[in-house]
Amino acid sequence: MLKIVDMVVNLASVSNLPKLGGENESARTLRQVFENIDADSCPQSFNFHMHTIFSDGRLKPEELMSQAIAIGLQGLAITDHHSIDGYQVARCWLEDWKATHSQQAAPQLWTGLEVNANLLKTEVHILGYAFDPQHPRLLRYLQGQAPTGSDYEAANVIAAIHQAGGLAVLAHPSRYPRSAAQLIPEAARWGIDGVETYYAYNNPQPWQPSPKQTKQVRQLGEIYGLLHTCGTDTHGKNLLMRL
Repeated sequence: MLKIVDMVVNLASVSNLPKLGGENESARTLRQVFENIDADSCPQSFNFHMHTIFSDGRLKPEELMSQAIAIGLQGLAITDHHSIDGYQVARCWLEDWKATHSQQAAPQLWTGLEVNANLLKTEVHILGYAFDPQHPRLLRYLQGQAPTGSDYEAANVIAAIHQAGGLAVLAHPSRYPRSAAQLIPEAARWGIDGVETYYAYNNPQPWQPSPKQTKQVRQLGEIYGLLHTCGTDTHGKNLLMRL
């Protein structure tokens, strides 16, 4: 197993690919949020990993947004698999809610997406955030099913998110057959922006980031200059839990 200290000497050889699309204003704002995420950010203040009935979740987008407001979330992203339909419904619902609750603070809702991809011959999940949902480069990843062929390669998924002006993040880096110590450097080589550092791998109640994995992913993220994110990866009916 690779050790973190062993990779420091090779850091200079890692060169991220250029972000051809350039971050849009929404992504720049989100980047500032990610720069300040810590172990206490989720699930009460921010949540950047949630699913609705438009992929493999149980919450309707309207129910998800109602919970987000009740919790007091400042910002969130719905990250359905290969679909932004849930986001679109949630966005419209939030606009209607704001029109009738002008005296209440509304959470910031960013575009989100979770895409299956091949990295080091391992299927990983890449989260996309704050992208232009109408950008033609992303259409192939919004068909409700995992991409195939060259579209399935992590490098191309990351590039598509960047070309649409967004940020790309490696989801739950310690959940795969290959270790985080192998996957994170490779993802960084292809220009990934961040890693999902704060994640509850064993679904504890109440939700809290897994200490061992968090420490390792945090250290690797720092070595490779990556942003840190957090999310409950909610698939059930409660935004404060994964299942």
